[in-house]
Amino acid sequence: MSLALSLVTVILSVSLADLKVGFYSNTCPQAESIVRRVVSGAALSDPNLPAILLRLHFHDCFVEGCDGSILVDNGAISEKNAFGHEGVRGFEIVEAIKAELEAACPGVVSCSDIVALAARDAISLANGPAYEVPTGRRDGLVSNMSLAKDMPEISDTIQILKAKFMQKGLNAKELVLLSVSRASVLYEILVDQ
Repeated sequence: MSLALSLVTVILSVSLADLKVGFYSNTCPQAESIVRRVVSGAALSDPNLPAILLRLHFHDCFVEGCDGSILVDNGAISEKNAFGHEGVRGFEIVEAIKAELEAACPGVVSCSDIVALAARDAISLANGPAYEVPTGRRDGLVSNMSLAKDMPEISDTIQILKAKFMQKGLNAKELVLLSVSRASVLYEILVDQ
């Protein structure tokens, strides 16, 4: 499972800025437990949820950084409608978490942090590694499918994939690590089910 932890480390390292573990400890102390509870409940009805939430997190982070922009719905041009995001799911889980967080502490927890925390909890539920997530992200306000035009695709050659990852500040080693880790996590989740 060290590959899964490596995947998480690469995704988080791309998105770290002025984030810290426990960012909501004073403003919404129950934030992380709410996320964990909703993800746990949803996982009971969908054994593929860990893979779904991990993929949602990857897709969110790859476009404009981990800013929640994949969640912004501004009609037909929304980022989530991009060809590169085809098949991405989990939006309803994030919405359920957001609704509970808004009831507990309105306007405090960002959607981008919800996506990151939900992916963490889903991985842990699938017997993956437990890890801390630095929080404090601010949600992006821009959502446009054209921003997702450089998502990695199955049909991309290695040269195209390397170019897409380099545009995001990632090198060939990280490309391989993310690709293998993602496949490993998905495989382990499916095997465990």
